[in-house]
Amino acid sequence: MKKLLSLPPNLVECFHEITHTSPTEWFCTNDPIGSKLGSGGGTTWAVEEARRTGFMTEGERCIIVHAGGQSRRLPSYAPSGKILTPIPVFRWKRGQRLSQNLLDLQMPLYLQIMEKAPQSLTTMIVSGDVYIRANAPLQDIPEADVVCYGLWVDPSLAKNHGVFVSRRDKPDQLDHMLQKPSVETLGKLMQKHLFLMDIGVWILSDKALRLLLNRSLSAEKQGVTSGVAPSDINYYDLYSDFGLALGNNPKIADPELNQLRVAILPLPEGEFHHYGTSREMISSTLAVQNSVIDQRKIMQNGVKPHPAIFVQNADVQIKFTADNSEIWIENSTVGSGWTLSNRNIVTGVPANNWALHLEPEQCVDVVPMGATSWVARPYRWNDTFKGDAQSTPLFPVVDSIDELGNVVDWMTGNSNNIIGEQIFAKARKMSAEEISSYADLRRLEAQRRAYRAMNWPQIAQNYEKSVFYQVNLSDAAAEFKANNLPTPEPLPETADRLTRISDAMFRNRLTGLQRYEDEAFALMREGLTASTTTPQQPRLAVYADQIVWSRSPVRIDLAGGWTDTPPFSLMEGGNVVNIAIELNGQPPLQVYIKPSRDYRITLRSIDLGAAEKLDTYEELRQFNKVGSPFSIPKAALALAGFVPEFCATRYLSLEEQLRDFGSGIEITLLSAIPAGSGLGTSSILASTVIGAINDFCGLGWDRYDISNRTLVLEQLLTTGGGWQDQYGGVLHGVKLLQSQAGWQQQPLVRWLPDNIFTAPEYSKLHLLYYTGITRTAKGILAEIVRGMFLNSTEHLEILEEMKSHALDMHDAIQRNDFSTMGRLIRKTWTQNQRLDLGTNPDAVRAITDRIDDLCLGYKLPGAGGGGYLYMVAKDEEAAARIRKILMANPANDKARFVDMTLSHKGLEISKS
Repeated sequence: MKKLLSLPPNLVECFHEITHTSPTEWFCTNDPIGSKLGSGGGTTWAVEEARRTGFMTEGERCIIVHAGGQSRRLPSYAPSGKILTPIPVFRWKRGQRLSQNLLDLQMPLYLQIMEKAPQSLTTMIVSGDVYIRANAPLQDIPEADVVCYGLWVDPSLAKNHGVFVSRRDKPDQLDHMLQKPSVETLGKLMQKHLFLMDIGVWILSDKALRLLLNRSLSAEKQGVTSGVAPSDINYYDLYSDFGLALGNNPKIADPELNQLRVAILPLPEGEFHHYGTSREMISSTLAVQNSVIDQRKIMQNGVKPHPAIFVQNADVQIKFTADNSEIWIENSTVGSGWTLSNRNIVTGVPANNWALHLEPEQCVDVVPMGATSWVARPYRWNDTFKGDAQSTPLFPVVDSIDELGNVVDWMTGNSNNIIGEQIFAKARKMSAEEISSYADLRRLEAQRRAYRAMNWPQIAQNYEKSVFYQVNLSDAAAEFKANNLPTPEPLPETADRLTRISDAMFRNRLTGLQRYEDEAFALMREGLTASTTTPQQPRLAVYADQIVWSRSPVRIDLAGGWTDTPPFSLMEGGNVVNIAIELNGQPPLQVYIKPSRDYRITLRSIDLGAAEKLDTYEELRQFNKVGSPFSIPKAALALAGFVPEFCATRYLSLEEQLRDFGSGIEITLLSAIPAGSGLGTSSILASTVIGAINDFCGLGWDRYDISNRTLVLEQLLTTGGGWQDQYGGVLHGVKLLQSQAGWQQQPLVRWLPDNIFTAPEYSKLHLLYYTGITRTAKGILAEIVRGMFLNSTEHLEILEEMKSHALDMHDAIQRNDFSTMGRLIRKTWTQNQRLDLGTNPDAVRAITDRIDDLCLGYKLPGAGGGGYLYMVAKDEEAAARIRKILMANPANDKARFVDMTLSHKGLEISKS
């Protein structure tokens, strides 16, 4: 997705350098100097410039962020632009970066909306001074020429913004739009209409974009697609010009615009936070923090005495009191000689030893100018720098920290500072407009990075009060190494287990020592096994001539796979939609257990042609031996109580225990499916074995107990993994599985209708093809789990999207919407690849390229990389063509189609 940014001119040339973004993904421009284009004209200029330079072509999808204003009402970030306003880490969210800014917070939702939007909607236009959050899954986005998002709000708030007005009988259709209507006007409308406040998220089709561009161009340039000069663009506003011409009863007559199809969508459980003024910067940040966590808890824990105190990238040596409120300190030193009041904003102040007092509503901003100078800009809380205040040279340029301190002291009201008064009188002055135009933004950002490096050890040293173990720990380790920072002290054993896990992985990334990673995985195994390893007392529950027969289907994960995997599921809970399937009319995983006259354990595998006899506890404990064909039954027997650490009775030997048990045990396995299939084979086989042992030994476990013990078994085998595989096979049919955060990962099951899998018109459209390519999940799993341990921003953002996506899949299946379900399968595959590029190797891509246009969607189940390919054909003709193409030229000598049918039974256990 291409991103176009309209920025302050001074920021354009250094944006990529100070934000470490790619010029091939982010295009920066500014409105021509001296031109007043409006949001519509500015969109035209940005699009034309991006096309002229070859950054993107006509019709290519993009997000345009308008962030080029002079920031007159938020002076502290005027030089670098409001879009780069540093935002403090929120205590309720993992994976944030200590360096995050407003742009970082904005983009995930915008990208999510564009991913959900029909392909015909190509251009999103948004504002750079807002943070918008959706706290529920996005609804379907209809085909239209213009789609706008809004919020249900009170008239008192709506009056300050644009408003979408709809008739009560047609709430999704725009009747007309108003700009800043009065409360009285809105009150009258409420009798027969609904209204939503415009939150500045507009999506346009190519047709709508062309009309917007044409309306912005002079008559001579109408329809021209190249060679547009600034003088060719007229002032045109997206909201008050273009917007008022939309709807069934538009306020502006324009035949072409009046005919555009417009859809208005409420943002689900939406929040709108404006960062347009000094006051809003603090109130919006506080509101976002309060939306999830009670700020009183932060106060009670001694983190800060008032919730509206925000300190970041700073050296602060004063102690705040309850009298301090609405304080913002960033990229600054506030030394022990300072005193603050309330409504104080301090930004850009270099290291100093000043004695400075700020009265209520006094603010200080310092901006680097040139190689060695600074500009001092004190201002008031509500200053807006309108008119002459923006263009008049008022602010002194100084060349030393001492001069800077004296002049700021005098300008903030200390009339006794004669030196400061003299410095002010002699200094060259700059206007607010000139400061933004000529500030050295590289120096400003270098100072911010230096403060952040100073802060890392302070943040880490008090784990109970800091957010250190919630931020991106890969970033932290990189900063520690780059700045030669001392390693934080080890955490006490009384610390929360998840925090200790993150700490161990952080130390691994910092030092490279494997023992720290081993410690992290060991801690997670301990946490997951602690509640499910109560001692057992197995007793023979069959007759001497009986056989217990256990059999299971396999599963295909449709959406949300990976969100069930610890530690993510432990931190956030998981959502997965999957189906249980039989292959060629049979459950492919089968286990047989029968008593043996020999007091030993005998293990056999029909498909592997292997056998092993166990006579001692030591042999049984070797379940984590690499390459053993019988790791799963050994670990399952251990959990069932056939090793001393899991047994309620003490025995001297395995033979003694089996004599007391009443027989030896013979277990035979049959996996009629290749290893590395991606169908959850190993986990479901483990559940099938546990289920058979449970019945054979009379342990009394239900299907949920069996599935939970499978999660523990995989921890014992050190293969890791989550819960969705075993629940997917043990439980029949189609279901949404949801777990909550915490060590007890027992998902709630929401059963779904199976019509789009079993009805005659649909069943032939679900195809399963064995690629003959295998890839085991353990290596993939370990790398992604490392990202979870380290609070990787990229990993956690994708996983949160996957959780939401699973709910979209649930809704599509619930509505019996086959086409949407198929398209969502395609999105699942895209998400899996974003999480792990190795999911789609060249050999697999060579197969899917041949059938891509015949499928609504397709994916490799499980971790991907090989195994089975699940395809959802567009129709019966497409399904027949897929079969013909892949059968005529198979990928290899093992590749083949396999019949799949939905399992209506799940795990079955019977006795002879």
